[in-house]
Amino acid sequence: MTPVARLSAAIEALADIEQRRRPANDALKDWGLSHRFAGSGDRAAIAGLVYDALRRRASSAFVMGEDTPRAIALGSLRLERKLDLDAIAQLADGGRFASGPLSDNERARLEAASLDGAPPWIAGDYPEWLDASLARVFGEERAAEGAALASRAPLDLRVNTLKSSREDAAAMLADLSPAATRWSPNGLRIVLAADAKSPAVHAEPAFIKGHVEVQDEGSQLAALLTGARSGEQVVDLCAGAGGKTLALAAAMENHGQIFATDTDKRRLAPIHDRLLRSGARNVQVRTPKSVGDTIADLAGRIDLVLIDAPCTGTGAWRRNPDAKWRVRPGALEQRQKEQAAALDRAVPLLKPAGRIAYVTCSVLEEENGAQIRAFLARQPGFALVPPAELANALGERGFLFRRAVLLSDTGLLMTPRRTDTDGFFVAMLRKSA
Repeated sequence: MTPVARLSAAIEALADIEQRRRPANDALKDWGLSHRFAGSGDRAAIAGLVYDALRRRASSAFVMGEDTPRAIALGSLRLERKLDLDAIAQLADGGRFASGPLSDNERARLEAASLDGAPPWIAGDYPEWLDASLARVFGEERAAEGAALASRAPLDLRVNTLKSSREDAAAMLADLSPAATRWSPNGLRIVLAADAKSPAVHAEPAFIKGHVEVQDEGSQLAALLTGARSGEQVVDLCAGAGGKTLALAAAMENHGQIFATDTDKRRLAPIHDRLLRSGARNVQVRTPKSVGDTIADLAGRIDLVLIDAPCTGTGAWRRNPDAKWRVRPGALEQRQKEQAAALDRAVPLLKPAGRIAYVTCSVLEEENGAQIRAFLARQPGFALVPPAELANALGERGFLFRRAVLLSDTGLLMTPRRTDTDGFFVAMLRKSA
């Protein structure tokens, strides 16, 4: 397919997403099934155009003066891909398989491409109803933080130190040109061009043999900041597919015990193969049953409970740009209830002086600091570990990391703008001795 045909296809997919109110991935999959002549490179390029348009949906509509699929696609070429007017005009020239030629109004707006006077939720490309929540956290910087959350994410890998070193893993992946991550001592980063296909990491020998796992650097750091130590008894209460479970197993050097569980056994399904591949031997998966509590027998025995809490995922908007336009106030309220329940469920598991590491991939105060304050109000036998101390787990990197993150009275917050990671909140609570 030609570049002009790819843009036309992207506009078609955006129209489907808008009309049927469906996830972008579903619309793109259906488009591929109905256009089987399109190769993998074409599908990747079209997906890139669609996701870039969704990243800059609000600002593109503002610049273009309308929010049609065509308008946000054209606007994103200017705002996200930094194409000039002539380059955009060549992609919309009205020729065969192309979108219609630019109108005089479109030309004028693309030439100016100004966000002057745009409110924060437009300049930051996030839903207007979340503006007050983001203002509580970021104040006047919320538009800049939102714009960073709308940027394109790199591909991050965590080196499994049970099997490899970062240097050896990088050598195995040399064809992908990985670079060491800034903060995580075990991370590798692969930066992709806007129209590039995602590399087939799962087919790489380094992945198949368990030397690396796909994991955002922020998620790697969240696991490290728990301070899990060799020999400890640990519960991963919301383990899901097991990304942080595997990171904890490596940090603990296969000593001690990790009990991985989740309220939904379907989310746990991938963890078994991942554990086999990783070489982790200190993990016991507790799959929930229809009746009874799968971890009740652990009461009073646990040093650390990791709660990778269910959340709105606002910190992962770089990877799921369409999700931010689908999140609703009702979903936030439901996540808050689930978070409070998970925190309370952790309490009886802990031994004296045991710790709860509370983690979300959210930047919203309602899911982060507010949850910690509410927990401390109803659980007087706990105290907050000073957030600045958490960075000590990063060794010599800790000093600069403390200066980069947003520290509050309850925890620390990573964001794409501050740490070049996904958005992650981490807090630590300690039970009285």
